[in-house]
Amino acid sequence: MFDAEVARVFPDMISRSVPGYAAIINMIELLTRMHAQPGTRLYDLGCSLGAASLAMARGLQHPDCPIIAVDNAPAMLERARAHARGLAHEIAFRQADIREVTIENASVVVLNFTLQFLPPADRSGLLRGIREGLAPGGILILSEKIAGETPEEDAVLVEMHHAFKRQQGYSELEISQKRAALERVLSPERLSTHRERLERVGFSRADVWFRCFNFVSIVARK
Repeated sequence: MFDAEVARVFPDMISRSVPGYAAIINMIELLTRMHAQPGTRLYDLGCSLGAASLAMARGLQHPDCPIIAVDNAPAMLERARAHARGLAHEIAFRQADIREVTIENASVVVLNFTLQFLPPADRSGLLRGIREGLAPGGILILSEKIAGETPEEDAVLVEMHHAFKRQQGYSELEISQKRAALERVLSPERLSTHRERLERVGFSRADVWFRCFNFVSIVARK
């Protein structure tokens, strides 16, 4: 669980660590505008400080669509609620384990760099529940750090990502420490593994709409 100190530095940390993060958030707004349906629900699972939730609110054109943002870290939710004050479209923030949330009548569900923190054995169940809770025509936006399809490809992707971090001002020690910390809690998988799992739990297709180094975002359709 992320504490208050992580919540404080999170915006700077993620923008300097995830290439294209701002573009992904901006396109979540566009994808929400394209796919949100009247009378349905929108979910941001693992919302952290609510960047994707706010993007959904900006893109939403239907006042009868509740946005439900879920995270298990109180410090994250406290800051997320503060960021959302004054929005024309209210966001309902919930503290919960996303594996225990029932998805119902949803047209847009976002997992923005969240699935990778779950044990691999729990991922299919979560995705199956999302697929079952989507309304016809609904979408899942799944953003993840991935592993290469081969050890050689993985090494190249990691090398490029570390070069990006250096460009953002991280030192070699900071890069090494961050990698060691994340390896204890984050388990990236190959893109092919994600696609096979999405197909196995019932999604009709899964299209990569963003990729930079070892970071991708996928639109999966019911």
